[in-house]
Amino acid sequence: MATIKDIAEKVGVSTATVSRVLNYDTSLSVAETTKKQIFKVAEELSYTKKRKKTSAHRRIAFVHIKTEEEELDDVYYMAIRVGIEERADYHKAQLLKYLKGDLDQIDTNIDGIIVVGDTFEEQIEKLKKITPNIVVIDSYYVDDTCDAVLIDFERVSSQILDYLLETGHKHIGFLGGTQNFLNGDPPIQEKRETFFRRYMEEKGMLDERFIFIEKFNVNAGYRLMKEAIQTLGDELPTAFYAGNDPVAIGALRALQEENIQVPDRVSIIGVNDVSISKYIFPSLSTVRIETELMGETAVDLIMERLTNDRVIPKKVYIGTKLVTRNSSRSLSSISSSMS
Repeated sequence: MATIKDIAEKVGVSTATVSRVLNYDTSLSVAETTKKQIFKVAEELSYTKKRKKTSAHRRIAFVHIKTEEEELDDVYYMAIRVGIEERADYHKAQLLKYLKGDLDQIDTNIDGIIVVGDTFEEQIEKLKKITPNIVVIDSYYVDDTCDAVLIDFERVSSQILDYLLETGHKHIGFLGGTQNFLNGDPPIQEKRETFFRRYMEEKGMLDERFIFIEKFNVNAGYRLMKEAIQTLGDELPTAFYAGNDPVAIGALRALQEENIQVPDRVSIIGVNDVSISKYIFPSLSTVRIETELMGETAVDLIMERLTNDRVIPKKVYIGTKLVTRNSSRSLSSISSSMS
């Protein structure tokens, strides 16, 4: 039986080129004469594609950053997991679950791997020895040969800061956390803080006193806002960009305890749009991230690779949307209501 290698040798091209031509890869840049020659030789050799396994036979390893108990403190990752599970069920694929510390335990008889959260070069190289079909979700490091599902946090930051400036805020603070790594590397500046600094510096409005960094959880948000209130007093900014919704919710609690009116004195905007955001008081303005869609997209990318023999990696950015609620307000409307 003829193989792709046989065709490649006869035409004088690589096996990858033959595979992509026979699978009608429109992104491939190759002469039409070469394509015609490949199809001609394939017909002469009576080449037939191997029958693929059905979706029901696919086995996908899902490597998560958190246990289900830990997800209770960060529903962002819970929603991604739910999206992965539901989409795998839709495709009738078997999902094998692992934690980041269990890479050595991953079954080698699998078709693809989905990794959630920060992944490092040495981890990716280890996973490539199992399968080339790898998708990373929301990772600081993205390998050029892997698919990835990502959020454009520069765009997220612009959505928040554009809105705050357009509604009259000139003194804007930031509450966030550091970029932490599971491989023992020291924490670094997280991308939301980086984009905040860059944006505000370009506008000539960056004030280091207004930046408070600890962790991305409710308790940290509470402590950071308490620190801001105590250290800044009357110079407390009129608005804050919180790195995620839990930080924003903790900050709201601190403001309420100090009898600082939201949004009349301070507006606050978070990121993620977790389900509770619309029900707290005041309801939280936030940037909606379709976290379940992130998980669904990762499974779809794996299935596409397996079904179509795609070899070119894809980087998919999930769109975001600013949702304004009662925790933010324009300064002009506040001034009008007070006059």
